[in-house]
Amino acid sequence: MAAGQNALDSEIAQLQAAVASETTVDASAVTLIQGIPALIQTAINNALAAGATPAELASLTALQSTITTNASGLGAAVAANTPAAPSSPSARRA
Repeated sequence: MAAGQNALDSEIAQLQAAVASETTVDASAVTLIQGIPALIQTAINNALAAGATPAELASLTALQSTITTNASGLGAAVAANTPAAPSSPSARRA
């Protein structure tokens, strides 16, 4: 029975690692997408400092706003659909 339990513990640990990896990938994607508006804002600020007018940058500003809105929705969706980390097998046996 101990060998079977060890095999199950190993499989559970592998599954936990897979879930953690997926969660990390999802979080990384959200971080990347949420970082794009900041990059656009930097470009807008640089363009304004170089003499561009807000009217000239209106489409870029609108794009930044749209990405910010979409990124917020994506972040919320990922958070809502990311399962809680399972408890460790050793914690359940204690």
